[in-house]
Amino acid sequence: MPNTYDIVLMGATSFVGKITARRFASAGADDDLSVKVALAGRSADKLRELADGINRDYPGVEFDTLVADSMNPAQMSDLAASARVVISTVGPYDLYGEQLVAACVKHGTHYCDLTGEPQFVHRMIERYEQDAKASGACIVHCCGFDSIPSDLGVYYLQQQSVEKFGEPCVDVNMRVKALSGGFSGGTIASLIHIVQLVKSKPEMKKVLFNPYALCPETYKAKQHYIGKAQSDWATDNWIGPFVMAAINSKVVMRSSQLIPSYPAESFSYNEAMQTGRGSKGRRRARFITAAMAVITVGSAFSLTRWALQRMLPKPGEGPSEQAQQDGFYIINHYGETATGKQLAVQVKGDEDPGYGSTSKMLMQAGLALACDLPEGTQGGFWTPASLLGESLLSRLTEHAGLTIETLPQPK
Repeated sequence: MPNTYDIVLMGATSFVGKITARRFASAGADDDLSVKVALAGRSADKLRELADGINRDYPGVEFDTLVADSMNPAQMSDLAASARVVISTVGPYDLYGEQLVAACVKHGTHYCDLTGEPQFVHRMIERYEQDAKASGACIVHCCGFDSIPSDLGVYYLQQQSVEKFGEPCVDVNMRVKALSGGFSGGTIASLIHIVQLVKSKPEMKKVLFNPYALCPETYKAKQHYIGKAQSDWATDNWIGPFVMAAINSKVVMRSSQLIPSYPAESFSYNEAMQTGRGSKGRRRARFITAAMAVITVGSAFSLTRWALQRMLPKPGEGPSEQAQQDGFYIINHYGETATGKQLAVQVKGDEDPGYGSTSKMLMQAGLALACDLPEGTQGGFWTPASLLGESLLSRLTEHAGLTIETLPQPK
């Protein structure tokens, strides 16, 4: 029956899926959950084990389970028809994500996920955007560490800039000031898949290296990609490349065209890792650059790819609960208006970015889709900031351990 559930969590037995399911359970145990949630995945045994464990740890909290294979179009159609919102943690999305997106678009079911794969998002927009507008399905990719802190950080920065100066920022530089915690096995798998994809399909470079690849329009504003160690004009520190910049920048650029208050034609944005000043900062920036090159180049060759896959986390693997709680991140956005006025905001997360914080952000994005959309919201492919904006900002600061505030000085 259509809309049996408010939210279905697809991929609930994945590593991040399990964490997210338990967050829903915790909210239910605290009488903080007003929606009906079901857990879905392809293994009945793993789903039963997860549901039983949740019921033991949270007596009185019970979730229905739905067996569904992400590669089976009929099962994805039935799953989408049963829900108002589907949350997906099944990646790499370029391999396993399309059938579920197509089913949600067909049934007018809202959808969010954790993808950080530009080529997947580009293909979904190209194939399904018009149908989503017709069906009323709101599709929101990139609802984890990539790309909510970047997207909502710029959203808040622009709000503050308009309020303080009467004009938005035309140039924004995002810097990761501090980060504790590793990247997920799913992120590593997606990166390796992207490198292999470019090797087999060189034409994909046009998507991966185009800052406007996810945008409705292409403008001539110069975009500065940070690909190597260099001295930073924004912070007077050394900086190196940030692995998430390739997707985060494209999401923010799409928001710049979907949110009317952004200066779309003149807007520029970049991201980097801030490594400090002096020789120590330079060494750290060079190390980050070299590490990125090793992973990227190594992923293209079978022997080094095998070695990387043995050393790095595998999909389904992740840190302990304590390690997740001990993690954190601090991200600064430095903005400048067309008239030269400067402003900076800071986004802080209180848990490991790839697992603990990501699962909280994903949960709140799903709840915002289920509970906060105004009547008559236009279907289509949105970004977290352009569709959920203020409601998601409130949810993240109240329930997901994020702090977003204006810094006293731009540098």
